[in-house]
Amino acid sequence: MKIKLHNLIFVGMLLGVVVGIGLWWIKKQALAAGDTEPALYTHAIWWLDLLGPTIFMGALKMIIAPLILASIVAGVTSLPNMSELGAIGWKTMAYYISTTTIAVVLGLVFVLTVQPGKRAASVELRNKRADQLGEQRARFEEATDSSPLREDGSPTARYLAFLAAEEGVEQAGGHEAGRFKKLAGAKERTAGDIFKDDIVRPLLSNPFTSLSASPPNSLGIIFFALLLGIACMVVGTEKAHHVISFFHSLNAVIMKITHWLMSISPFAISCIMAKLVAENGPEIFETLGWYCGTVIGAIIMHVIVLVTVCALVGGIGPLRLWRGIREAWMIAFTTRSSAATLPVTIANTTEKLGVSPKVANFSLPLGATMNMDGTALYEGVAVIFLIQIYGGLDDVTITMTAITTLLIFITAVLASVGAAAVPDAGLVTMVLVASAVHLPIYYIPLIFAVDAFLDMFRTSTNVLGDSIGAIVVNRLERQRLGESAAT
Repeated sequence: MKIKLHNLIFVGMLLGVVVGIGLWWIKKQALAAGDTEPALYTHAIWWLDLLGPTIFMGALKMIIAPLILASIVAGVTSLPNMSELGAIGWKTMAYYISTTTIAVVLGLVFVLTVQPGKRAASVELRNKRADQLGEQRARFEEATDSSPLREDGSPTARYLAFLAAEEGVEQAGGHEAGRFKKLAGAKERTAGDIFKDDIVRPLLSNPFTSLSASPPNSLGIIFFALLLGIACMVVGTEKAHHVISFFHSLNAVIMKITHWLMSISPFAISCIMAKLVAENGPEIFETLGWYCGTVIGAIIMHVIVLVTVCALVGGIGPLRLWRGIREAWMIAFTTRSSAATLPVTIANTTEKLGVSPKVANFSLPLGATMNMDGTALYEGVAVIFLIQIYGGLDDVTITMTAITTLLIFITAVLASVGAAAVPDAGLVTMVLVASAVHLPIYYIPLIFAVDAFLDMFRTSTNVLGDSIGAIVVNRLERQRLGESAAT
């Protein structure tokens, strides 16, 4: 009896967790005895990284750029006319904006209700920081011979600069120095800079540069593919026949490569999961357990909303939906990259859920780039969580008011659109949300320890949202497409 692929992937995930816990325990025992990381652990991590993230994820990322280009051109040129493209386009965008808005609202409701930053473990973090600030205040007074606080008790600009410099030096010298350097670089950019540099310029980039960039410039590829597809429709199938035929054939070939890669996915996913668990271990949840619970709780609620929309509007119930996208969901969960999962997402929705390639080839690449429900939800929760812990201290003069909440809501939605579909991208775009409410970025590394774990939930939610979007648009367009939508 042949075991189904999704069952093999699930077994691979469980096996990876077991192996990861075993490696983590070996490392912990060695460090507790005063030794360095044992050779067995070091060599195992090297092999796991090679076989999982390096080879498997590398192979998936290898085909992302040509897949986006070919799938969108094929999708656009498959449509009978421009009005059909416009109908699919505005329905897709309306869905993405609606679900992202709902995701952020749910995240804010959960974090303001549960208040993970007010729990005992968080209060302990606040007290430690308060003691540290007392020492830093004394050093500032000694170094500058001036008061760090104004008469109204607010910090002086000079004192804030002193704190930022001290914390920056400390973070830059830690084991997460690379991540903090990304945050520090993003802090200098305004919302206008991000719009110009991350949206406008990528749209107008050289298409060959966009295809060859690492990671690929998805926005640039999508924009050029849309232009190319529309131009082919305007010129007519008689003149553009060879161009259209090439991209349809390329799209089919890439989907075949996707199926080949899926055959090794259970083993690769086992390696990815083992490496993640071995490097982090369960200890990361001791301090940030309430925060993790809040994020996951809000994501579960959002998933319920998405599944309900799929059943009521898309016409596909939860069980059939799960059977159709479980492979894409599990790969997104382990790889933490909606872009790397894109080939599998397209294959699952078209082959198992009856979504027309005309819809899937347009909406799914766009969704993998712009529709980040899980990321938008997470960023709002994370910033408010940090404000709950450190609000009122010398360098966090923020109070949670309706205006502050609204500002976080708006910036979280905008930041999620600019988040690249790769691991850790949400941490960088979170700087935009934190800066909007004047939360110092040197507090963001507090959540680094659990970010990889939470990234698994938010990325799989992103992919789920994209898939349901394709299902919904497909059903709404079933008469215009001339096909029977999935029911």
